Amino acid sequence: MHRLDEIDDFRIDDTVKGVPGGATPFRLGDIGAKGWNVLRGDLSLPVAVLKESALAHNGAWMMDFLRRAGGIRIAPHGKTTMSPQLFARQLADGAWGITVATAQQLQVCRRFGVGRVVFANQLIDRQAIRYVLDEMASDPSFEFWALADSVEAVELLAAEARSRAVGRPVNLLLEGGMPGGRTGARTVEGALAVARAIGTAAPHLALCGVEGFEGLVDGPVHGPGAAEVNGKVQAFLDFLGEIAAACAAEDLFAPGPVIVSAGGSAFYDMVVDTFGRLDLRREIMPLTRSGCYLTHDSASYVRAFERLRARGLVGLPNGTPVPALEVWTLVQSRPETEKLILTAGKRDVSFDADMPVPERWFRPGLHQAPQALPPGHVVTGLNDQHAHVTVPASSPLRVGDMVALGISHPCTTFDKWQVMCVVNDDYDVVSAIRTFF
Repeated sequence: MHRLDEIDDFRIDDTVKGVPGGATPFRLGDIGAKGWNVLRGDLSLPVAVLKESALAHNGAWMMDFLRRAGGIRIAPHGKTTMSPQLFARQLADGAWGITVATAQQLQVCRRFGVGRVVFANQLIDRQAIRYVLDEMASDPSFEFWALADSVEAVELLAAEARSRAVGRPVNLLLEGGMPGGRTGARTVEGALAVARAIGTAAPHLALCGVEGFEGLVDGPVHGPGAAEVNGKVQAFLDFLGEIAAACAAEDLFAPGPVIVSAGGSAFYDMVVDTFGRLDLRREIMPLTRSGCYLTHDSASYVRAFERLRARGLVGLPNGTPVPALEVWTLVQSRPETEKLILTAGKRDVSFDADMPVPERWFRPGLHQAPQALPPGHVVTGLNDQHAHVTVPASSPLRVGDMVALGISHPCTTFDKWQVMCVVNDDYDVVSAIRTFF
């Protein structure tokens, strides 16, 4: 990973959310020298911040978890943050590569020097195929894998690869899917047809493993209890193992370790447990792709981790992942005794999984550090720039107080911020990251 100097040199000013009015243009890399502090009111609110200590803790926790699970590899999904600086951090922690889902995300990775990328999608756009082949031709060290779930997609990709003849194959992972789900072959026989088509396209294509996404089982279309959800996830992971075994039995995999991969941030324990026990009578490389572990959150992934702990499938490191992402806002109005309005809304925080969570408050001149909010403070609705909050009649909050919102599902908070400040535990701004959505 390299070429991050370009991001440090990116010039920002007070047209960027969070930067105080009147700030003249400056390098993003110089933001830590400004001496700004969130609690002192040096930034314009709302402002999204990442806590440095939480990022460090979560990165170390995940790598410890993977070591305890038998040296499982991770290629975190880049769509979560779309921040090359955070990609670099994850790779430095020990991530095997970075996962993406779109051509634009891949182009961001390549622009900033990511050398190993899993394209967790079918590569069917001809312009994107040409881009990948050009990157493979110009950089022999570039390692790339895409997904395939149909003979038609394989034939399209093979035709382009044959015409370009870059001298090495495009690596593919055979995708298994679930009924009613997204992409992916629905049967072992259907998957084998795709695998055989990849073999026919050699040496331009190579089958390197099997992949699927189990996270959809826990989506809003499904409403069963935890045991039923776990059973469905396990059945799907076993199905991926059956596909891998069938391909191995026909010797359809290219030379080298067989990648077996699934990836979400809710069931990675089941992924590493299942694939860690898989026996194909050849070397395999289990790969998970959790994207949200680095920041965690204050709701959806807290619940997911509680379920993970309850399953008890693999040994966990001490402690738990902790929320790294907060959006600080102000009490704008308290028009009713049990209602107040905050200055953050749909343009600032996630709301697709859960409403944001009021966690702490701070009154300049009264507090030395943020205080935990008592129970009963609940965000009940969002407008574009306002949050509606139900509060107890005894709530200490008044107009002008600062409130820290925890979020649920970090992916859809990151995409609302071009720049996020990184802060220490005293809320001094020590650096910043840029996102590319």
